[in-house]
Amino acid sequence: MIRVLVTDDEPLVRFGLRMLLDATDDIVVVGEACDGTAALTLTRELAPDLVLTDLRMPGMDGITATKLLLALPNPPAVLVLTTFDTEEGVVEALQAGAAGYLLKDAPPEQVVGAVRLVASGGTVLASASAARLLEASRARDTAESRIPLEQRRRVDALDDQQREILCHLGSGMSNAEIARRMYLTEGTVKAYVSRLLATLKVDNRTQAAILAHRAGLLEEG
Repeated sequence: MIRVLVTDDEPLVRFGLRMLLDATDDIVVVGEACDGTAALTLTRELAPDLVLTDLRMPGMDGITATKLLLALPNPPAVLVLTTFDTEEGVVEALQAGAAGYLLKDAPPEQVVGAVRLVASGGTVLASASAARLLEASRARDTAESRIPLEQRRRVDALDDQQREILCHLGSGMSNAEIARRMYLTEGTVKAYVSRLLATLKVDNRTQAAILAHRAGLLEEG
C-alpha cells in the first residue's frame, strides 16, 4: 500500500482527496495536515511514503515544508497539488525537491496516477507552466549552452548505461519502469540512480530529469 499524507488548509479539499485515494486498492490516506508544520509533525509520527501538499497555506507554506520534509531521515516523496499554474511556482517546487507538480483541476484518475508514479520514484509535471519550462529548455540553441560547463562535463563523462538511465529519468520513468526497460532488478536500478545523482551532483531525480532535458539527451535518444 502507498501511504499518503494529505496537506491542505481547506478541509473540503482534504476530504475529497481522502475519498478519492482511499477508494483505490493500493493507496491509503494515513493522515491529514492543515499546513506545513502539521505535515512535518505527522510525517515524523506516521512515516508516509508520499506527502501530497498544497503550495500556499497559512503558517508554513508548501515550499518550506517540502524542503524540511526531504531533509528528514527516510524522507517521503513530495507531490505538489495546487491551483497556481505559474512558472515561478513550478521552479520553486522543483528546487525544493518536489517530485511532481499537479493542478487541482486535474482529472481524478490523473491525481491517482500521479500519486502512484511519484511514490514509485517517477516524476510528474502536469501543468501548462511546467510544459513551457521543459519546452524552453529543449529549444535553446545548442546542448552546450543549455547547462553550465561543469554540468556538461559531468554529463559527457557518463558511460552509456548512465546516459540511458538519465534519459529515462528525463522521460519521467519510475525505477520499476527503468528496470523493465533495461532488464535489471528494481534494486539495482535504485542503486544506479543513487550513484548517478552523486556523480551529477544533483539533489534528487527531478533535478536530474531537468538536467537530462537541458543536456539534450532526450533528443539524442
